[in-house]
Amino acid sequence: MVRIDDSDDVTKCWLSPDELDRLERTAGEDGWEREVAIQLMGRCGLRASEVSYPSDSNLQYSDDGEIWLFEVQGKNTKGGSKKTRDAWMPDDVADDIHKYSRERSLDLSDPWVDASTPSVRRWVKEAAHTIAEQTGDQRWQSVSSHDLRRSWATYHLVERQVDVRTMMSIGGWSDYSAIEPYLAEPTEARIGEAMRT
Repeated sequence: MVRIDDSDDVTKCWLSPDELDRLERTAGEDGWEREVAIQLMGRCGLRASEVSYPSDSNLQYSDDGEIWLFEVQGKNTKGGSKKTRDAWMPDDVADDIHKYSRERSLDLSDPWVDASTPSVRRWVKEAAHTIAEQTGDQRWQSVSSHDLRRSWATYHLVERQVDVRTMMSIGGWSDYSAIEPYLAEPTEARIGEAMRT
């Protein structure tokens, strides 16, 4: 069930991994590119404005960390010009990206998602509205592209307890004050797990 905080001017939503899966599949019904865009935001923590940057030439496997990393040029939270960072990609997303690139016959420099930022944001809204219609759960109507990044950050920071420095590095936050808003309340499952140990 989508968690919502509408106490401020902007409604904030958090999606569970299962809800994110559903959003990905629903978006994918209108094209694999849309599903890839949602995976990049919800599973890799990209901002909507960063989704059209990465390509196969930016993806590399780190033997040292035994992880997939890919270069992203995105927002500099200290201001100024764009900042380049290495973002983390889960193995299953890397597998999807490799299949997607082969099926589409993408060149190394072709972006995985060739769409404008407003289009990427619209894809999220359209998939969320479809789920709201299918389920009758109107909370889905409030889900935005930034909620995918919010859900990703909160899941890793709060539920999986990944250290803040690692998240700042792979998520593109320059200082603690920029990442602090993502330290939302834990889920009931996390509270139960923490209190049982």
